Amino acid sequence: MGKTALLFAGQGSQFPGMGKDFYKEYPEFQAIFQLLPEKQREIAFSGSKEQLQETVNTQPILLAFGLGVYAVLKKHGFRPDMAAGLSLGEYSALTAAGVFTPEQAVSLIHCRAEAMEKASEGVQTEMSAVLGLDRDKLMDCLQRAQKVGRVEAANFNCPGQIVISGEKEAVEQAEQFAQQAGARRCMRLPVSGPFHTSYMAPAAEVLEKRFHDEVFRPMQFPVYFNCTGKPALPGESVQELLVRQVQSGVYMEDIIRGMIADGADQFIEIGPGKTLSGFVRRTDRRVKTISISTVEDIKNLDLSGQIEQGAGA
Repeated sequence: MGKTALLFAGQGSQFPGMGKDFYKEYPEFQAIFQLLPEKQREIAFSGSKEQLQETVNTQPILLAFGLGVYAVLKKHGFRPDMAAGLSLGEYSALTAAGVFTPEQAVSLIHCRAEAMEKASEGVQTEMSAVLGLDRDKLMDCLQRAQKVGRVEAANFNCPGQIVISGEKEAVEQAEQFAQQAGARRCMRLPVSGPFHTSYMAPAAEVLEKRFHDEVFRPMQFPVYFNCTGKPALPGESVQELLVRQVQSGVYMEDIIRGMIADGADQFIEIGPGKTLSGFVRRTDRRVKTISISTVEDIKNLDLSGQIEQGAGA
């Protein structure tokens, strides 16, 4: 029997009104969303796009959305065989796996978002999605562009889509090198900071101190980590991997390939949006993908079928 992998969306997938339908329909979702301050619930349901894009709002709201939808699935008996999440979605995956309580996860994400926003203050950087160039060629372009300034790979999303970030001139130089090397396109991204690069070292220090006082419980199923692309190895702690995560590239393509190699033939993405499902399809079109962004998505889901396929762990 095949296995089911669960994916939690990250920053950038948010939209005004997200979660409002779940909040009205499901008490389990409502209980999770109540962990947010009232102001953030208002921003999620009726705030402006600009308010929702602020890191200190985006991250807790997306976390609560993911955990709320998972609570609904869990009530129906669903249990995945493995999980992962993009950036802050990794905290949702760890909470689903039992490492954190929902209350603990919301508190940690508030801390993380504030630390990341502070680390971004006064830092003038650009992010660009490089399309249609393989990893080795792009890494060579980045190395050459380092002569102009600081530029790093932030996200390895799927075949032919890698996000880079750094100083404006260095990013421009890397884009030129990439296009000369055969990249199809370079697309600037409206992101509020140089996330998942060494610029986030101050945020990593904040998290490392915070984790000293936190309880990390055993995982109930494997979680694949952003900074390595695989489950934790012997000797690797969740604390260490989360500290690394905030300041290093996200290996989402490696995570997807690793899950498929470990038996996953079905991916369920808890949105909003369908970004991660798109990454899965571009990585391997043979596997099934399901996206859950709305109440209608839940109601159209054959939960009995998902439970049967997702209970292999």
